[in-house]
Amino acid sequence: MNDNFVAKKVKNLAPSGIRAFFELVLGMDDVISLGVGEPDFITPWRIRETGIFSLEQGLTSYTSNKGLYKLRLQISKFLSRKFGLDYCADQEILITVGVSEALDLAVRAILNQGEEIIIPQPCYVSYGPVVELAGGVPIFVPTTEENGFKINPKQLESACTKKTKGLLLNYPCNPTGVSYTKKELEAINRVCKKHNLVVISDEIYGDLTYNHPHIPYPMLKGAKEYTIYLNGFSKAYAMTGWRIGYACGPENIISAMTKIHQYTMLCASIISQIAACEALHSGKRDVARMKQEYNLRKNFIFSSFNELGLKCIEPHGAFYVFPSIEQTGLSSLEFANRLLAEHKVAVVPGVAFGQDYDNYVRVSYATNYSQLKEAIKRIKIFMRDILKRNRFEYNKK
Repeated sequence: MNDNFVAKKVKNLAPSGIRAFFELVLGMDDVISLGVGEPDFITPWRIRETGIFSLEQGLTSYTSNKGLYKLRLQISKFLSRKFGLDYCADQEILITVGVSEALDLAVRAILNQGEEIIIPQPCYVSYGPVVELAGGVPIFVPTTEENGFKINPKQLESACTKKTKGLLLNYPCNPTGVSYTKKELEAINRVCKKHNLVVISDEIYGDLTYNHPHIPYPMLKGAKEYTIYLNGFSKAYAMTGWRIGYACGPENIISAMTKIHQYTMLCASIISQIAACEALHSGKRDVARMKQEYNLRKNFIFSSFNELGLKCIEPHGAFYVFPSIEQTGLSSLEFANRLLAEHKVAVVPGVAFGQDYDNYVRVSYATNYSQLKEAIKRIKIFMRDILKRNRFEYNKK
């Protein structure tokens, strides 16, 4: 086998810290998974039925590379109605195979070899590799618990160089659940405007916010002309397997993204696009119902972890908490492996989201309430045993 057959940049990529860990979970019995970022709800009935009916009608063809015009028009009207954002359905919106493809297209469309993208950490595991695969350089800016896991204007300013092309911002954030107020976004935007940065704004969790209204980045003064707004149907509408996302932005950037899309993915599934139309048409109540349930779970899991001494910041949205495990004395990988092996609860090591976060784990509360309560019971026992063992080791010294 000739190792030179594999490109160096691919060979040197680390595997996903999430997926690599969850290979261990496969095949284990009685495991409570608090790891995978996927809604435990099934896609609402009307959406499912619309997809099924489209298949029965024989709608199995390709669509336009840009996606069904009907869906793009509904997205345009939805954003206008909800946020006052005006995007031309024909020229400024692209339907993609999930937001993951939209992100990949955005990065490849704007980056020249060696240009830099600033990425606040902790961040979703794919951000750095996607930039590297596009020939760019990810510039990670660590945030801390003390500043709410948010990048501030001073940090952003310090990270900018002559090679900086853009900022990749995700809010509400995976893995912390934190978001930004309008005032905070405006301060960030002043720096972006000063340095002529393209902002790639991943807002897939934007419909799942709890404490304050979500402010899309292109709503900020002057920001729409240099923002690539990414969103989709996976999280809010529980449509992960349908693989439908979208990108909105300036015509020249969307056109460039479409060029890449037409040579690689061609188009998203027509059945999924038709189902997405129904989601926008009738899914508002379903989103509200699911968000209400997530909020209840969030309140429970947030208070439970803090009571256990696993301090965490209250999430503003999404369905994650990011508790500190510092008091255990374990690395995040040791903590996650032992919790899985000894008590069959799966969480994601914090180091998967950045090397500076080995004192944290990501916990998803996208699972039912009874499972969450049982998981907390098991974690409580685990913590009691660890702290008892730590005291014993200390006394031996």
